[in-house]
Amino acid sequence: MFLKDMKNILVSDLMTREPITISPDTNLLECAKLMVRKRVGCLLIVKKKRLVGIISKKDILWALVKKTKEDLSKIHAIEISPRKIATIRPDATVEEAMNKMKKLKFQKLPVIQNNEFIGLITSRDILNFHPEFYKELDEIDIIREESEKLKRINARKKEVVEGVCEECGNFDFLSSVNGVMMCESCRNSV
Repeated sequence: MFLKDMKNILVSDLMTREPITISPDTNLLECAKLMVRKRVGCLLIVKKKRLVGIISKKDILWALVKKTKEDLSKIHAIEISPRKIATIRPDATVEEAMNKMKKLKFQKLPVIQNNEFIGLITSRDILNFHPEFYKELDEIDIIREESEKLKRINARKKEVVEGVCEECGNFDFLSSVNGVMMCESCRNSV
């Protein structure tokens, strides 16, 4: 049912029609204040109805770290905006938008029609329309969590070495417990 619905729903049906926009000469300090005030993660840079850039919280953080000597009020948003911007058409299906977001690892796509910026589609727009998709996102989170667990286990395996247990004197696989190299049976008895 979900995928069937997604094939019939267009981006124009769900997109935000009036997202927060700024002009190219808006400085980063103003951008940061606007993002906080409006509680948004990005601002779209528009000049005469044409999308010319996009700036996110990460871009501002990057500028804070990389351009510490410069005052944020002297750096314009367009100066740190990525040059290439992924967009989507309003007549594309929500399924196409989701696939593009997934492929590019983006959570939002500007919507462009006849070279003019007309809106923004976000993963939140899609989730608000079709909350059943949360279940699929939960599965993605579970997979991500399991992946992190495997990384930790593999890192732990690197800590295990062969040698003589400092507790019982047996030759075995050892790992450090409070600075003492112990075999598994000695670790379990501690």
